[in-house]
Amino acid sequence: MNAMSVISFALAAVLLLAACVKADRVRAWRHAFNPSGDEVPDAAFTVGRVVFVVLAGVVAFSGFQLRAVAADSVWSDDELSHAVEYATGDLDGHSYFGMDVPSDSDYESMVEDAVVRRGGGGAPGSGVSATPSGTGTTTHGAFTVQADGADASFCVSVTRTKSKDGGYDAPGIAGGPSGTADIVPLYELAATSRKGPC
Repeated sequence: MNAMSVISFALAAVLLLAACVKADRVRAWRHAFNPSGDEVPDAAFTVGRVVFVVLAGVVAFSGFQLRAVAADSVWSDDELSHAVEYATGDLDGHSYFGMDVPSDSDYESMVEDAVVRRGGGGAPGSGVSATPSGTGTTTHGAFTVQADGADASFCVSVTRTKSKDGGYDAPGIAGGPSGTADIVPLYELAATSRKGPC
């Protein structure tokens, strides 16, 4: 995107230079290539200059828009820092029902989704990676969170514990009585974060 915006600004400069060329010089070039051609009136040069200046303005505006799009497509360190801080707050104390033993990828996607969701309006809706530190278990995971365009990285630790509040006592199959085998456990997450990789 930055290369395209530079090309836009260069093209706008060329169009402005073309608008500054004097009519006598253009007539001399035209006469060198087509000596028998009719003379071009001064009004045509005035219209041509106006067209070149308007085109230069449109192309320069497009260049500024491309720079804005490029800035919105990558994360800044501040955006990532705030998103990780708020995402950690969202994950800390979060509870859910579950039967399956979570894997690193479950925690990984949970952390990535929380950071992207908390990125705010100026941050892109993607480009976040949560890389496991390799010390994860079924109840704990540590992830290095990074984002496209940001130099900063953060270590987010997530710990899963079975809630003391119990779980959901699901009814038995075919209307039979419920039992302890049918309880869907309730899990709670505890999350912390710090600056730097894990």
